[in-house]
Amino acid sequence: MSKKLIPIVTLFIFLSGYSLNAQQRQLTSSQQFRLAERLIRIAEPGQLVDSVNVWGDVGSSGRYLIPKGTDLTKLLSYSFGPNTLRDGQTQIDWSKMRVEINIQEYDRENGGQSLTRFNYRFEDPFPEGMRDFKIENNQTITVRVKRKPSFRDYLGVFASTVSAVASTIILLERLGGR
Repeated sequence: MSKKLIPIVTLFIFLSGYSLNAQQRQLTSSQQFRLAERLIRIAEPGQLVDSVNVWGDVGSSGRYLIPKGTDLTKLLSYSFGPNTLRDGQTQIDWSKMRVEINIQEYDRENGGQSLTRFNYRFEDPFPEGMRDFKIENNQTITVRVKRKPSFRDYLGVFASTVSAVASTIILLERLGGR
């Protein structure tokens, strides 16, 4: 190969690689657009699926494409389970947590809604029927994690109220010229 052709071939390879990379980026962004940001596919392509909404206190809420016949406990696992109530300073004891799960379904023929509820504490076994509950198409599953207020919660409310009252008194004293 002549020395004059080497820079041209190198430039051609560089530009064709850039063009393929641009096409790949365009394909990826168009797939994201079609699938939406929070559409999570669990089912394999070609598998029969149900499409359900998972909302609330879960690790990853969104619209899920799950295999037909998926039960509720598997769906909760797909969404990374119930969230813990944590902040940067403390970790709450799971044994004091309660979980409420509501499964809502709209009946187009009758124009009504049906609601199935499961409530349980973390240290207790799952309620009757929860483990075997089969998810169906277009259901909405909402998860709420609750706990009893702790001393720290009450202290936070009390401290902010006392701080606001004290700031108001100091402000009024300064404005009054005392």
